[in-house]
Order: sequence, then structure tokens, then C-alpha cells
Amino acid sequence: MGNQPYYHSTRGEERCSPKEAILKGIASDGGLFVWDDLDQMQLDLHTFLQLDYPGMVQTLFRRLLWDYSEEELAACAQAAYGDTFDDERITPLVFAGKQPVLELFHGPTSAFKDVALCMLPQLMSRALAGKDEKVMIVTATSGDTGKAALSGFQDAENIGITVFYPQGKVSAIQRLQMVTQPGRNVSVCAIEGNFDDAQSSVKALFQSEGARRLKEEEHIVLSSANSINIGRLIPQIVYYFAAYQQLLQQEKIQWGEEISFCVPTGNFGNVLAGYYAKLLGLPIRHLIVAANENKVLDDFLRTGIYDRNRSFHTTISPSMDILISSNLERMLYYMCGKDSEKIRGWMDELARVGRYQVDEETLQKIRNVFLSGHCDNAQTSLQIERVYRSCGYVMDPHTAVGSYVLEQLALTEPCVLLSTASPYKFTRDVLKALQVEAAADDFVCMEQLSELTKTSIPQGLYALKSMEERFSDVIEVTDMEAYVCAKAKEVLK
Repeated sequence: MGNQPYYHSTRGEERCSPKEAILKGIASDGGLFVWDDLDQMQLDLHTFLQLDYPGMVQTLFRRLLWDYSEEELAACAQAAYGDTFDDERITPLVFAGKQPVLELFHGPTSAFKDVALCMLPQLMSRALAGKDEKVMIVTATSGDTGKAALSGFQDAENIGITVFYPQGKVSAIQRLQMVTQPGRNVSVCAIEGNFDDAQSSVKALFQSEGARRLKEEEHIVLSSANSINIGRLIPQIVYYFAAYQQLLQQEKIQWGEEISFCVPTGNFGNVLAGYYAKLLGLPIRHLIVAANENKVLDDFLRTGIYDRNRSFHTTISPSMDILISSNLERMLYYMCGKDSEKIRGWMDELARVGRYQVDEETLQKIRNVFLSGHCDNAQTSLQIERVYRSCGYVMDPHTAVGSYVLEQLALTEPCVLLSTASPYKFTRDVLKALQVEAAADDFVCMEQLSELTKTSIPQGLYALKSMEERFSDVIEVTDMEAYVCAKAKEVLK
């Protein structure tokens, strides 16, 4: 590729263009694609923050996805954000009392994944143009990614999608959202195990014999819709700038003032997008990682030791029930001086013994940016009730984790709490937190919450009531490769 810019693996020298990186999803050595010049490219904030949301998308993408044309980017932005969100701001900033909250759940599936997964199919379809190959998206979900990806890729030309979720470890509404998904090119399957089992197996699939045969014999390439794909990650950067823009518009901050963000996260993708925003010039003081009882990230950020050898907890914030945080690898790459050998060593150690420890210099750099905390189920429930009683704002159990952690830290600078999902996706647990006896039927629970809080039920969620369940497969983790290969041939024939 000469002197042209390129993305490359965190673990080595494999290079590719943005379109190629989006189609591949993950590098062939198991690493994640990064761009070394990211922290050298400061956006002109004065100009950038004058733009509307689609304008910010196009401007940012022009810099980070340089092999897409202006026409392609404009079409992608229009298709992703033109009329798919129920608020023209896409990610509106509201207040829970005095606490600024960035609501990321106004898309078609009522979760923050929509912001990126309305865009990724647009980027991928255009990257496929003119090629004779097809793509099978394979995604593991802890609850929200699955539906957002299924919705985004529904009936996409030359693209199929298979979503795996952990049996019994997502909310009833999250499961219904997936198993009722329409589309000729989609498939959904539960696995016996937890999210980490599914995610590890999906990542291994990309380097499997089955993947090699699909490419050689059927011209079908496996790719990912998880945030390991740069096409999923980059769209999430924009809403950090949108939050700053709205704080300025509402005269809550001064121009250039540093702010912090508190992010409920398990896989580290959402907070990594905030780190990328900071590298691009957004005045961010701290990024706060809020964890539930599966507090592997909190422990790592405090000690420098990442250790997944621990009990797995099933919580009321299931989208964060994760012990292997894939996107941490990208942050570590920039923090350790872009040393691929170090990254490869740490990731090999994680795969081999389930733990690694970063050096003191890297840990100190991380601590300069990242803070963390955690809370358990009981604290999460109490926080939902406390916030509602104090100001009438209803939080889902993931946002409540962030709210609790943020209160414990008691920062002095302005801090935006990211709200990652509608409370109506977790109505039963929210009602329980509010001391209301929940009905047996999940849709009656939605009605109860709406009546109690005088908030509106998202139409897409309530519509599940009359939809037929299409998918009921449950398999062992060891059967995932064969399942994907069979579905790829079936839906992409």
C-alpha cells in the first residue's frame, strides 16, 4: 500500500484499508485493527461542533475511513440517521435532577448499539460493492448487540447474519427481540454457556477451517458486528462530541472546559469510543468505567492485573455480564506506546492462563485517564429507586450502575452519564426496584411502568407482543462452527 495510510493489527503487521478492515472485522492473527496516526489527528472543534449529527458523522468518517467517497458517506449518514431515531438529536442530552444524561437508546431497538449498527450495514454494503464475495456476519451478544445487528442487517444484499446469545442469560424482552426478528438472511441461536464462551468461540471462528472452506468454496467471508469491528466502533465516537455540543448549547459548560464521562460497560467498546474522542481532541478529563458484579475491568484499572479466572455472576444488568473485554486491547495498544509485541504477549498470556499484568509505566498512563467503580445487584436496584424518587427519572439497570459509581467518585468537573438502554427492556427488574409487584406478563409490566412513571413505551418493544417466535435452536459451544457454516450456505445461496 506504499505510503498510503492503513489500519493494522494490534498484534502485528497485517495491513489493510478501512473498507477491508470493515469487511474482515478481525485481523487474521486475532488482533484488532488500529490506525497509528489516530492520536496525531486533532479535529478542528470550532468547526466540527457547528455541524448537525449527520454532518459530524460525515466529517469524522472522512478522516478515519478515507477510502469511502463523499457520496458514499453522505448516503450512509442519511440511511443510518435520516429517520430511524425518534429524536432528531439522535443522542439527546437530558437531566436527571442536576446530572447530565446522554440517552443513547432512541434508535429502533432501544439500546445504544443502534447508533453504530444503523451505520455498519451501510458501510459494509458499500465496501462489498464490485466484489464477487458475500459476507456472513457472526456475532455474540450479551443482550443488546444481537437485536441491533439483526435489525441493521435485515435483508441486506449479499450479507447474512447469525447471532449467538447465552441461553437464560439475557432479559425476556432482549430474547424476544432476537427470536422474532424478520428477514430472509438472519438466524438466531442460543448457546449453553455465558457470553464469554460465545464471544471466544466467535473470535476463533474467523481463523477456523470452516471459515477457510467457506471462503475458498463458496466465496463467503465471515465478519463481525461486535465492536471489534472498526465499522462498529467509529460511529460511537460521534456521540461524545454530540454530548459536548449539547452542553455548550445549554450553557452548562464553557468552551474548552474539560468534562468527564461515566460509561456502564463490560466489553469496553463504548468507553473506548470515548478514549478515541479524547485522542481526536475532545476536552475529556476522565473516562469512568462502571462495572457490575463482574468487575474484571474495575479490578484491572485499579491493579494493572487482568484476571478472568473468577466466578461469573448473572446480574440484572446482563449486557455487562462479561469477563473477557475484547476492546481493552485497543486502548492498551495506544497506552503502551503502540508496541504490538507487548500486546501479543499479554493476549497470549490471557488465552493461555487467563490473566496478564501490564507494566507500571503503562498502568500509570491508563490511570491518568480512566477511573472505575462497581456495584452489585442490590445497589443497582436501590439506585434506580433513589434516582426516581428524587427527580422522577427512570433508569435501566445498566445506567443505574453508572449512576451509582459516579456518585461514589464525587468528581468536581462536569460529568456526563451515558444511558445505554431503555428501562422498558428490563421492565420487570425496574418495577421490582421501584417496589412494585410486577405482573406475570412482560407486556403488562411495560404498561405498569408506563402508568406509574408517565413515560411512553417504545413502540418497537411493545410490538413484540404480537410477533411470532421464529428461532428456537439451542446448541453447545463446540457446535458453533458447524452451525455457522450451514447457515451461511443456507441464507446466502
